[in-house]
Amino acid sequence: MNTGFLTIYWRDMLRFVRFKTLLVSSLIQPALWMAFFGVAMSSSFDRLGAGIPPVPGVESVGYLTFMGAGVIAMTTLFTSLFGGIVLLFDKNWGLMREILASPLPRHHIIIGIGLSGMTKSFIQAIIIMIFGLLIGVEFFRNAGPLDIAVSVLGILLFVGIFSLGFLFLSATISISMESPEGLQGIITLMTMPIFFASNALYPTDAFPQIMRDLSAVNPLTHLITGIRYFAIGSDFTAIGIHVTSTPDDVVRSLLMLVVFAAGMFSIAWWRFSRAVVT
Repeated sequence: MNTGFLTIYWRDMLRFVRFKTLLVSSLIQPALWMAFFGVAMSSSFDRLGAGIPPVPGVESVGYLTFMGAGVIAMTTLFTSLFGGIVLLFDKNWGLMREILASPLPRHHIIIGIGLSGMTKSFIQAIIIMIFGLLIGVEFFRNAGPLDIAVSVLGILLFVGIFSLGFLFLSATISISMESPEGLQGIITLMTMPIFFASNALYPTDAFPQIMRDLSAVNPLTHLITGIRYFAIGSDFTAIGIHVTSTPDDVVRSLLMLVVFAAGMFSIAWWRFSRAVVT
């Protein structure tokens, strides 16, 4: 069995650990976002929703808890979209030419980069969950140790599949670009509509119809649906809005992410099979 993708995976993880600045910044940045943006915005939104009567029999959560799932998703999105930039560096430094000329199947490059990026997303998601609990995020409320373990595994399942899809997309863009500046420009252009056309920071009920339609097919929305289901629950209110989700909704979101990841892998495989690096 050819396990060349493990070499690509291990090489990228070593690079991630050895570049201390990259390692520290990628781990601290989401915690700072949660601490500063989350705490500041939660006080404002909680004050706005204070006058809205609660729904009888339904738990209410603060905005910080509601947004915590969005921060996990946002960090996963950014990490995954920028994950393919290592391929562009390899391409510019001449290493990609040697890799493509080797007997290693080209789809192993995609798989190796995808698995390393997924591992980084797992690490960041766990750090955000732990830090969020320390500053008052009410994840896994009234849950026992076994329930928490199952919930964390559910969150990581959604994070993993989502990150693979965007890592495959990032790899496709990276192998087609010539400069890091061009790649960063495209990724920055993509992140804004993906992030804000989702339910990361606020429910989508009040969106205009076209925005709701975009949100319904947005992979980030489906990631957040899964995270909130496992971290907060299936029935709660936040900032005066009643949020519900059923197991069928969660399974549907998971299938949407699987289809998205499979589609991105197919595109990346097609692009890498025709890649020529001189």
